[in-house]
Amino acid sequence: MFGTKLVAYRGKVDNEVHILDAYCPHMGGDLCGGEVKGNSVVCPFHKWSWGSDGVCDDIPYAKKIPEKAVIKAWPTLEKNGLIFVWQDPEGNVPIPEQEPERQEDCYSGEWTNWQMAAIPIKSLGRELVDNMADMAHFGPIHYSKVKSFRNTMEGHKFVQYMVGGHQILTEGDGALITSVATYEGPAYMTTTMTGLMDGHPMTTHLLVSHIPVDMENFIINFGVMMKKDPNISEAGNKAMVEEYTEKNIESFHQDVAIWNNKCIIDNPLMCDGDGPVHLVRKWYSQFMTDVADIQDDQVRARQHVTVEGPSVEEVIAAMA
Repeated sequence: MFGTKLVAYRGKVDNEVHILDAYCPHMGGDLCGGEVKGNSVVCPFHKWSWGSDGVCDDIPYAKKIPEKAVIKAWPTLEKNGLIFVWQDPEGNVPIPEQEPERQEDCYSGEWTNWQMAAIPIKSLGRELVDNMADMAHFGPIHYSKVKSFRNTMEGHKFVQYMVGGHQILTEGDGALITSVATYEGPAYMTTTMTGLMDGHPMTTHLLVSHIPVDMENFIINFGVMMKKDPNISEAGNKAMVEEYTEKNIESFHQDVAIWNNKCIIDNPLMCDGDGPVHLVRKWYSQFMTDVADIQDDQVRARQHVTVEGPSVEEVIAAMA
């Protein structure tokens, strides 16, 4: 990822996850094929040992470790059942107020673990973020009938509120789903959806995290969590989330087929029925800008209503 290769491991002493550049600067050995000793990872080629801070802490056949024996250690965070890595070309430390919010359902024991899938995409990550504002694609791509659609943005967050029907994810012509999708930063989006499954109200959390591989490819880490049904077994709950994940991936691949074959349009020609694609791109551009150069119009609070209709709260209340 990020045009290079990384190694991720859990320290045997501190039990923390550490991420380093994967290639040993000595002779190019791949640390991913090495072994963990203490809180260090040992290169399989010549057994040079690299600490969690990226500093070489042992060379078994050397009397002195070179001062330049340092590789990049990437800031990491373990939260919400996920591992995050901080990528910043300027070398800045993580911005505290941009740390993803704690998702309490991940810790309650009442929800399933993330059911995950990795989906390679031949495009730019920005094309995925367009979906947050691109109301018009839900009909032809997802066979969805949008009843209401609005967006808000402020700082590092961009949110989509939508109510509509969905041919794959809902039951019956009159069934509605609600969706609140929130980006916290450029590559971590969680969605809370409500709807019906087997005639029963259902709430799910979705994860979409996109990681750049290079300038022409990225990987989507797609995840689903569902609230456990206390009346069925653990195996039954696992089967339920697996079934719903398959449905979501089927829906998601409708987008993938488009992304893998479309061209990149930097300044799209829009009409009055489109959502605020230019707005979400303006918001997203802050993450491609040096921190000192970020402008107010990239981060200030805004709201855009594309389709007026029943709110997410109203639909959830009626469903209950």
